[in-house]
Amino acid sequence: LLYPCIDSHLGEPHKFKREWASVMRCIAVFVGINHASAKLDFANNVLLSLTLAALSLGLWWTFDRSGSGLGLGITIAFLATLITQFLVYNGVYQYTSPDFLYIRSWLPCIFFSGGVTVGNIGRQLAM
Repeated sequence: LLYPCIDSHLGEPHKFKREWASVMRCIAVFVGINHASAKLDFANNVLLSLTLAALSLGLWWTFDRSGSGLGLGITIAFLATLITQFLVYNGVYQYTSPDFLYIRSWLPCIFFSGGVTVGNIGRQLAM
């Protein structure tokens, strides 16, 4: 519910596609992006990360388009990635083949997409 609070604090109510059908489509796209990160086979991890970053930004553009949504998505992705790196570094969790500072390079894209998706759910619940 942080998204509606930030929207009201900034004084810009979010009015883009405010119905449950749009939220459900956003959830479906997020599940698709998450599934793609595990199942798509790319030549290298950089190409996979760039593809998932483009898909994540496409999800934001399609279902959010607000500055606060972009800012919170980036902040959530950054903080969640730092927490994940901390957990992996301390041995709480480990990846079989990390490729970027103890974690997978596509992980921030998943956190960004999840932040936008959960933000849309929070905005719809706040209505």
